[in-house]
Amino acid sequence: MSKQFASAGDMAEKQISFTEIGEGLWAFTAEGDPNTGVIIGDESVMIVEAQATPRLARKVIEKVREVTDKPISHLVMTHYHAVRVLGASAYGAPNIIMGDTARAMVVERGQEDWDSEFARFPRLFQGHEEIPGLTWPNTTFSDRMTVYLGNRRVDLMHPGRAHTAGDIVAHVPDQNVMFTGDIVEYHSACYCGDGHFSDWPKTLEKIRAFDLDAIAPGRGDALVGSDMVNAALDNTADFIRSTYQPVARVAQGGGSLKQAWDAVRAACDEKFGDYAIYEHCLPFNVARAYDEARGIDTPRIWTAERDREMWALLQG
Repeated sequence: MSKQFASAGDMAEKQISFTEIGEGLWAFTAEGDPNTGVIIGDESVMIVEAQATPRLARKVIEKVREVTDKPISHLVMTHYHAVRVLGASAYGAPNIIMGDTARAMVVERGQEDWDSEFARFPRLFQGHEEIPGLTWPNTTFSDRMTVYLGNRRVDLMHPGRAHTAGDIVAHVPDQNVMFTGDIVEYHSACYCGDGHFSDWPKTLEKIRAFDLDAIAPGRGDALVGSDMVNAALDNTADFIRSTYQPVARVAQGGGSLKQAWDAVRAACDEKFGDYAIYEHCLPFNVARAYDEARGIDTPRIWTAERDREMWALLQG
């Protein structure tokens, strides 16, 4: 019996948590839904990830207003995915920042990703009629830039390819806290449909080198303390390797995509089967891993039509 497509059956509202992970630093989380970070400076506020719609973004703003009345001056997008960026209009007109590569991906595949994710996550896109269009940055950078919120410094950087080719992170050095986007997850499946499996563990080690005191991950609970930080880095790397290695063995041996799927299920179901969005991600992860193992470096564009075809082939 085939499973309901992606997260189409997940329509229950999630419990929101708003956790302080350093002085003036907050993680907005919701039981495995996309997270948002909040960085409060002495003059203004930076938001990291906009949420999928203005409706959801307003829930973030409500939490921000419980702890500060300072204006929101900057909105940082760690990558281009629709569930992260399409709520941007709710924040007014702040300085919207992306990496150069992420902006290029909006140009290349932003509309296709919107159409795809709209079908995958109907609950997240309730109220989608308010979205004015694709979200475009008005500031981009290549490898690194620094923003000052008054005296508070925020370093934005591209540590390497991982969840996408253009992931960036935000590091607040005075608290040694990082907002990683979907490079790091906690008790949530990594979505690898646009990922780079061979690079991802190396990027995680670059993050580990900061010896961080806390992380706001892309999904899952805030990670406070070095033990939780390192456990999440280890677990994310394990998820990536456990997905890719069985696929690579099959693909490089001339096996089929369906055989690769069976190999991943055997390796990952017991370890990760209870993670948020695990079944949702699995067909897209296996398809991308199979391509990468066969030498396709640039992830193929997911469209709503390709989504359904892959789901029917593997989850059907």
